[in-house]
Amino acid sequence: MSTILFPSPVFGPVRSRRLGVSLGVNLMPADGKVCTFNCIYCECGLNGTHIPTQKRPAQQEVYQMLRAKLADMKLNGQLPDVITFAGNGEPTSHPRFAAIIRDTLALRDQYCPKAKVSVLTNGTYLHRREVFDALRLVDNNIVKLDAVLPQMVRQINQPAIWYTPEEQIRYLSAFRGKVTIQTLFLRGTVNGQDITNIKEENIRPWLSALLDIMPGHVMLYTIDRETPISTLSKASSRELDAIAARVRKLGFHVSVSY
Repeated sequence: MSTILFPSPVFGPVRSRRLGVSLGVNLMPADGKVCTFNCIYCECGLNGTHIPTQKRPAQQEVYQMLRAKLADMKLNGQLPDVITFAGNGEPTSHPRFAAIIRDTLALRDQYCPKAKVSVLTNGTYLHRREVFDALRLVDNNIVKLDAVLPQMVRQINQPAIWYTPEEQIRYLSAFRGKVTIQTLFLRGTVNGQDITNIKEENIRPWLSALLDIMPGHVMLYTIDRETPISTLSKASSRELDAIAARVRKLGFHVSVSY
């Protein structure tokens, strides 16, 4: 089993399946994972696999390194399509997340005004007003929603803090369309339990949740790298396309990564 840990606080640029040439911002320690979810498919491994010994980067450190990287990229004529907050865990858990977002938007406007700012989040801190407001400022507010049935959420995402799909849908609806829903579909078993989330009993309530949320965009994808649990497998392109067709029929813009 391989595990990918990202440098901190700035890494890349890398080519993203969904976002293009992406300059990454990792607000977690470089030597381990800190996340409020413990997703069974996470490329960074399970939460207990790499417990960090380093601290999260400070706001000023993020600002200085991002400014230096963007200045260098501009000098070399290789500007990013997007600046993406991702990395070794949940970015919105950083205590200075909102301030870092404001810094990043200012740097983007200075060095690469055509680039988008994206945040990949599991949404577990949407109850914090400063986090919610900061996510409304970015270009791509991308929130994970792999399932809405509580048992399926526990099996796939394994939340490490209080989290209910019902409450999450309420917060996502409050964005009033300024949110992208990102869902990973997969097949497999964990400890003998079937966690396949492309079954009709899982897809039907997920589609219903989309109607409550009314997102501006829906991203569907599947496993792309080795997972920490070996009994998982990709959803097929045919399965993803069939789900995408149902999402489009509801009137939503959808993109699919195989």
